[in-house]
Amino acid sequence: MAVKIGNYVRIKGKVQIGENSKIHDFCVIGENPRKKAERDEVIIGKNAEIRPFTVIYKGNIIGDDFKTGQRVMIREENEIGDNVSIGTGSVLEFGNKIGSNSRIHSLCFLELTEIGKWVFVGPGVVFTDDPHPMLCPYWDKCLGGVKVSDYAKIGAGSVILPGVKIGKHALVGAGAVVTKDVKDEEVVAGNPARFMKKIKELKCYKGYFERPYMWPPYTEDGG
Repeated sequence: MAVKIGNYVRIKGKVQIGENSKIHDFCVIGENPRKKAERDEVIIGKNAEIRPFTVIYKGNIIGDDFKTGQRVMIREENEIGDNVSIGTGSVLEFGNKIGSNSRIHSLCFLELTEIGKWVFVGPGVVFTDDPHPMLCPYWDKCLGGVKVSDYAKIGAGSVILPGVKIGKHALVGAGAVVTKDVKDEEVVAGNPARFMKKIKELKCYKGYFERPYMWPPYTEDGG
């Protein structure tokens, strides 16, 4: 099926958009970065839905079934898997990698961040990458961005400091400030975030399950 292009859409340079995709009004695809990107094309898979006022820069590779909210900004050099959604008002600066089936909720900020598959990032989460801004000549040799492993859940309003690694199936409570690594299946919360319990110690307060996350895809991976 053909790609549907809305009103006042600007498509610039080498842009490849998969079939059955819809680009809503006032979007820009293929915007030029400040510096020349390593890749100058934009590749977007099939079945995408790019909602109004989204801007996607050159140098991005995006999989199938991609969705954005309104006013999403995606800078250069990002790699995004299949079935990923980016919520309204979120900003992906350069150099992020986002695995398939992950959701980035509204008003999030990512730069040089690696997100695994099936990761949930709540609204207003900030991933930092520079331990001592700004203008340090060695910033790119310091800790760098955050790494989030598969199946992790990051609560709303959290701030994750540079170089932190969040383990597989880990859970970060809402509003946490995460200053050090979180191990697999750990639950952390607070400012600074500290260990609270293991995922398997959580309780389903409604009683529908013995504990949360006893449903796919978490159970398929032994979580």
